[in-house]
Amino acid sequence: MNRARCDETAAWRQLQERFRTHGAAFDLRQAFAGDAGRFARFGQQAPHVFADLSKNLVDAGIEDLLLALARETGVEAYRDAMFAGERINHTENRAVKHWLLRAPRDAADPDSVAVHETLDAMLAFAEGVRADAQITDVVNIGIGGSDLGPQMVVAALEASNRTGKRFHFVSNIDGHELDAVLQRLRPEGTLFLVASKTFTTLETMTNARSARAWFGQQGGRDVARHFAALTTNVEAAREFGITTTFGFWDWVGGRYSLWSAIGLPIAIAIGAEGFRELLAGAHAMDTHFRTEPLARNLPVRLGLLDVWYRDFHGFGSRSIAPYHGALRRLPAYLQQLEMESNGKSVDAQGRPVGFGTSPVLWGEPGTNGQHAYFQMLHQGTDRVPVEFIAVKQPSHALPGHHDLLLANALAQAQALMQGKADPGGHRNFAGNRPSTFFLLDALTPAALGALVALYEHRVFTSGAVWGIDSFDQWGVELGKVLATDLAKRLASGDVQGLDASTAGLVQRLRGR
Repeated sequence: MNRARCDETAAWRQLQERFRTHGAAFDLRQAFAGDAGRFARFGQQAPHVFADLSKNLVDAGIEDLLLALARETGVEAYRDAMFAGERINHTENRAVKHWLLRAPRDAADPDSVAVHETLDAMLAFAEGVRADAQITDVVNIGIGGSDLGPQMVVAALEASNRTGKRFHFVSNIDGHELDAVLQRLRPEGTLFLVASKTFTTLETMTNARSARAWFGQQGGRDVARHFAALTTNVEAAREFGITTTFGFWDWVGGRYSLWSAIGLPIAIAIGAEGFRELLAGAHAMDTHFRTEPLARNLPVRLGLLDVWYRDFHGFGSRSIAPYHGALRRLPAYLQQLEMESNGKSVDAQGRPVGFGTSPVLWGEPGTNGQHAYFQMLHQGTDRVPVEFIAVKQPSHALPGHHDLLLANALAQAQALMQGKADPGGHRNFAGNRPSTFFLLDALTPAALGALVALYEHRVFTSGAVWGIDSFDQWGVELGKVLATDLAKRLASGDVQGLDASTAGLVQRLRGR
């Protein structure tokens, strides 16, 4: 489908003028003083998630122009094409249908039928593992989307894990990571999950082979019982010794795959019912994104805000501050989701873009972040939009802790906006620093599913406006190719044809 790129639209030029005359000097304190209804206008309830956007550098006029930009760039048509199963991943000629993984079964759609057959089989296996008292440890071996999503969700929903089993995630090819995990395991009590669509991923298969070797060396005999594969390459898994496999499809990108068989560790941790609730929460957000008008469509509003900040204010990063310890891996998960999706310098037609795309995402859970990098957020020379994520109801019964946690989240957002004048300078807080505040009633599977889907569709929106392909990731390929060559050179010592720096490093490393 033909897509107008943002910088080719009338709305883009109007936004440039609006920024020059009004946006660059926008002051949040004046905005609140002049509009008693600002919180109501810029607060929105979506499925399982309330968002307060009122502390952002926008007003009604700016948002109206951003909505016009969405219409001119065809965000609605592009969204509808995705949900219709069209091949909107142009460079790989693939459909983008991760949303189908959490949709109700449609007997008339062969893909839907296949999804639910795989889901039912995976959940039945998960329940069997949960009931198996001999299995005490589950080790997920994957990387990228086959690691970050499951790891994030298992940690986030740890209060829902009633199995007593321990979960470990190994992704790095650095053997120190796998070795540290193996030292805590017994072969007879361990289930290894090898997550690789092709069953050829270098890091994953290196770790899997080492895990299998350890298993045999420790007296393990039944690889088929203690290893399962999440892959489409059933033959390669069988050659490895694995007979239990669960597959997925080429229309599921790695960073969107936690809803698929890649989510098996999640299903073991929270059970079949919990996993279905996770899917249902995401599906509710899918429906919101698919059906709500743009002006009250939360993923759209957030995606447009990201464009406003990146391309008009020039903000190069965004900080994620989840005020819930169980969400500790959320910033890392969102890094891949956004930066691998929208870290592109050419548009979908291969033309160079003349504007910023993905910002850098980074962060830590509150209140730890307050004692690490919030100094820079409050008084540094760069303005960094911050996203606070808070949960109304705690999962623990310790008195006093949760109110203090929530008070800190509220106070940081308030301080970033209000600031504090100090004529002496060192205690001066400029204020007028933007933030968004997300609030969940409780950290349930459904709420987490909705939150993750919200971020997915937000990334879709900004990518659609920028006119890029958010669903390929060619940027990770070159390093993989070079690493294969350099591994051989480290073994042989051959540095012919290398640049001087790489050759020098190879020689120094061979002398270790």
